[in-house]
Amino acid sequence: MDRRDSIPFDPAIGAFYDQWAEETRHLQGVFQLEALRTRELITRFAPRPPATILDVGGAAGVYALWLAAQGYTVHLLDPVRRLVGEARRQAEASSVRLASAEVGDARALPYDDASADCVLLLGPMYHLVEAADRARAVSEAARVLKPRGLLFAACITRWASLLDGLARDYLGDIQFAAMVEEDLNTGQHRNPTGQVEYFTTAYFHTPDQFAAELGHSDLRLRGLFGLEGPAGLVGDFDERWADPRKREDLVRAARKVESEPSLFGLSAHLVGIVAKGGI
Repeated sequence: MDRRDSIPFDPAIGAFYDQWAEETRHLQGVFQLEALRTRELITRFAPRPPATILDVGGAAGVYALWLAAQGYTVHLLDPVRRLVGEARRQAEASSVRLASAEVGDARALPYDDASADCVLLLGPMYHLVEAADRARAVSEAARVLKPRGLLFAACITRWASLLDGLARDYLGDIQFAAMVEEDLNTGQHRNPTGQVEYFTTAYFHTPDQFAAELGHSDLRLRGLFGLEGPAGLVGDFDERWADPRKREDLVRAARKVESEPSLFGLSAHLVGIVAKGGI
């Protein structure tokens, strides 16, 4: 099959992102820490610009635009047409140049072999709910990476809805509580309620499983990193984030436990960094 051919995409996920303001999510609540910590890891490990980065599942370009502004050549790909349009609009409004921003799928990348220095999979690994599809996405990332290139992949951890429900007092909702039980038992998150704050179709990983899925004959895991640490459980997060000293405390706590396996479950998101070939 030609890699440019369309692949079926879950309509529930598309409908969610048509109504959920993903383009401003990183400006709200604990998502602000998620975005900051993701940028920290990319800055820590990625090669300096100029380099070519593929932001696969890049949504409205939160990371793509930031990277392009630093001098990287950035190609954005996402299956949600509205979000790709928003990325293009923001690029035009800010005079930041994206090399491309197209509708596409992580399982069939429209890029040449060994053409990228880095690939970001910061959304596909949790929205591809079947293991075979996630394996295909990792294989495609490995294909397009140059030797010694890096893959940055994110997952949602198995306990994210339980801890989020506790922090936001959602567990009193019988429907949400039932969703949490299914998440814990199978990792398969479904939201039949129509309430956007309960998220959409996704798969929630255990850390060991995520590390295993990033395994590929051409890739070597360099590390797993928790993004939020205990900050997601802080009830007055917004107030603390508004205070420079308290904000730094939240960030410092997340950094301190980022590589501690026994505390990975505190983070709603993990980022795995893998290298192609021998680094």
